[in-house]
Amino acid sequence: MNSRRRLPFFVYGTLRPGERNHDLFLRGRTTTERPALLCSARLYEGPGFPYAVDDPGGPCTVTGEAVWADPEDYGRLLGVLDRLEEYTGSPGRPENLYERTARTVLLDDGTAVTAWVYVAAERTARELRAAGTPVAGGDWRGTVRPRRPGPPAPAGPRTP
Repeated sequence: MNSRRRLPFFVYGTLRPGERNHDLFLRGRTTTERPALLCSARLYEGPGFPYAVDDPGGPCTVTGEAVWADPEDYGRLLGVLDRLEEYTGSPGRPENLYERTARTVLLDDGTAVTAWVYVAAERTARELRAAGTPVAGGDWRGTVRPRRPGPPAPAGPRTP
C-alpha cells in the first residue's frame, strides 16, 4: 500500500482527544473524530504510553478514535506523527519503535474504515508478548499511569 495514501488515523493513547499529545499535535488539525475499535490487536502498557500489538484473529477490543486530518495539514501531520511514534517511514527498520500500517477499524456505528495505525514494531512486540502487561479491556484511558509533560524530543528517549 502507498504509505502516502490519505487515510484517517486510529489513535488509542496520548493522541486521543483529551490527552496531552492530542492537544499538542491534533487540536485544530482535524475535521472529524469518531470513537472506534481496532480488531486483531492487543493493547499493552508502556512507559507512559501504550502499544497496540498484532493479535491475528483477536477480538475488536482496542479502544480509540478514528481521526480525519484537515486536508491542508495532512502531509505535514503525517510526518509529525511518524516522528512522534519513532517510525522512519520504512517498515521493518530496526530503529522503528512503531510501524505505521493500514488496518480496518470499526466506527461507533459499526462502519468499517481503513485507517493508519501505529502498532508496536516486531522487536518491541516480541518483548511485550513475552513479559508485557496487557491493558485490561483494551482502553488505555482506564489505566493508572505516570503523566509526562510535553512532547518528546526529536532525538533521544521517547516520552509521548
